[in-house]
Amino acid sequence: MSHDGVGTRPGRGSVMRAAAFLTAGVLALPVLSGCSDPDPAGKPLAGQDIAPAARARIADGGTLRWAVDSVPETLNTFQSDADTTTSRIAQATLPSMYRLDESGRPERNEAYLESAKVVETEPKQVVLYKLDQQAVWSDGREIGAADFAAQWRALSGKDSAYWTARNAGYDRIQKIERGDNDLEVRVTFARSYADWQSLFSPLYPKEVMGTPDSFNDGARRKLKVSAGPFTVRKIDRKGDEIRLTRNPRWWGEPAKLNEIALRAVPRDERAAELAAGRLDLADVDPAAARRIAIAAPRPKNPSASPSGTPLMGPDLRKLTPVQRKDKERFHGFEVRKSLEPAYTQLALNGGGDGPLADERVRRAVARALDREKIAETVLRPLGLPTEPVGSHLALSGQAAYADNSGAVGGQDTAEAQALLADAGWVPGGPVKEKKKGEKAAGSEADKTGKKEEGEEKEKGSEAKTDKKSDDGTYIVGEDNKGADEQDSRPLAQDGKQYGGKQLSGGAPGAYAPQGTAAPAAATRQLAKDGKALTLRFVVPDGEGSGTLRTVADRIGHMLKRVGIRTEITKVSDESYFKDHIASGQYDLALYSWPASAFPATDARPIYAKPVPAADGSLNVEQNYTRVGTDQVDQLFEQAVSTLDESESRSLIRKADSRIWAAAGSIPLYQRPQLTAARTNLANAGAFGFGTPVFEDMGFLKKGAAGQPAPTAS
Repeated sequence: MSHDGVGTRPGRGSVMRAAAFLTAGVLALPVLSGCSDPDPAGKPLAGQDIAPAARARIADGGTLRWAVDSVPETLNTFQSDADTTTSRIAQATLPSMYRLDESGRPERNEAYLESAKVVETEPKQVVLYKLDQQAVWSDGREIGAADFAAQWRALSGKDSAYWTARNAGYDRIQKIERGDNDLEVRVTFARSYADWQSLFSPLYPKEVMGTPDSFNDGARRKLKVSAGPFTVRKIDRKGDEIRLTRNPRWWGEPAKLNEIALRAVPRDERAAELAAGRLDLADVDPAAARRIAIAAPRPKNPSASPSGTPLMGPDLRKLTPVQRKDKERFHGFEVRKSLEPAYTQLALNGGGDGPLADERVRRAVARALDREKIAETVLRPLGLPTEPVGSHLALSGQAAYADNSGAVGGQDTAEAQALLADAGWVPGGPVKEKKKGEKAAGSEADKTGKKEEGEEKEKGSEAKTDKKSDDGTYIVGEDNKGADEQDSRPLAQDGKQYGGKQLSGGAPGAYAPQGTAAPAAATRQLAKDGKALTLRFVVPDGEGSGTLRTVADRIGHMLKRVGIRTEITKVSDESYFKDHIASGQYDLALYSWPASAFPATDARPIYAKPVPAADGSLNVEQNYTRVGTDQVDQLFEQAVSTLDESESRSLIRKADSRIWAAAGSIPLYQRPQLTAARTNLANAGAFGFGTPVFEDMGFLKKGAAGQPAPTAS
């Protein structure tokens, strides 16, 4: 989970499979012919953008300097403090039985597996793995059943001495044994498990998984034994760098690069490091991407790019002196863009006794939102597809995807107001004067949080239109202007304005054009039992979270149309998750979840019904909205227990419909992925859903051009 633009996804015991979301990667489905209904999974909204090139065109040697968010605290992806860099290293250095294709679907990793299939279903499910006969660890030992068994025992959850972050799937295994020969591994399940392909990716050697001590400490600072195209050569914590070098015992296609240097570089420093020539590849924010895009030649055929449209930037004929300097500084770089395998959602805290504990109020919030406009706000200026996310459990192109948003309904002001009225919230009702320090109708405010209107004042942005309360909180909705008039204001983002009037670097058509008529009067405040309907909207205050604050501001004005006020409170990045999301100190919040190829396993804890713990507290697992139902829990259990893939997908889609109907969270948009890369770097960039192929990355030979990947006809 993450809130956009603030650090990495925290470990925190997340069951979201690191290889599934970090790999950030995704293939198009075959087109159905005849009169059949189209597959609701559809196609990925944006493909990979990695400058594909044949290996013959790539030079041997060289070092790829790649910016990452951190030098990880552990190299063991199954520990709670593992992060995205932990998973990136595991992808390059350890076996994975399955990887993700360009559509976010699991595919057999041929480097390690000759085959893997369910060979028995009665009386127990049995999966037979046949390993590649050349597959060996870097110490020369064959990869085999002993490694599988050691990982199962460590992650089964039966021995508390192993400090594991997750055991989903491994807890269903009954036994692991050698098959007919050393290359075969038989895995017998005590309970049927639909997501068996999620297991043993990555696979650690028995030297790491064999004992609690080796699991807890042995792989935190180094990997003595590995089995990928690269090995870990050095971890320099003082220098914030990890060095990966070619594995001489790798049996697959040899790595083109000699080394990969993973450098921990803060997001706000990456543009400067790229310009100074100290990086070759780095994920960047929209502001940096626009600066770098100036230096890249514009495509002659924009529709040929993976996302269909170029990154929107300034008119190259009218560059400012600063932009001309950027064009020189970033010469030799380009921006590769796609959509991350993750989506941003609006979370509605249904716990406690606040207004959102009432499902009718949550549904009213959902009906007040124009999700299409929100997606356009974030993605259109970047030239990325603006279709809202229609599922909590998968993204477009993935097998389980279907747009189930109809279960709650689209934007409808009248319906939202009717739901609120049914819940007892009436316009113009008597409101008791709030005493100093008394909380509003929503969750208790954090006294240390900075409270102000969601859209920050930036250079060139307009004056605030919402009134400021006596306690310093900006309340969206307390003014004399109409909602439509407010929502047509230009978007202040990354130092530029985008709105009805196209400015330099702006994107036309993203918002209502200037001159759009506003309604004569704003909707009156709603109240119930002497309390005004005011929701506390918590947002992070870091420099990288401007997009979230802009989205929060837009949402505040949409809710104003139906009579709901929002207090937008800014809190520090460090406390945003721990002190607010996880602890339930919010009414509304924005954060992201990664998409998984195995939603029956990985998404269950996010939507499981909270249950009382033995100590009287509420066990919410990862369900930070605290909204869940027995029916959703049952559908997840059925989906993970059936071995019929079609039936499992159907059950997942039914669960998603029920999650939509409960309105605990509202998916908004797939997160943008913007990567700056040297123009001569091939097979690397914005990976989308697909797992990176590390052995194919490299720099083009002099005079060589990238070779487009073949497309299916």
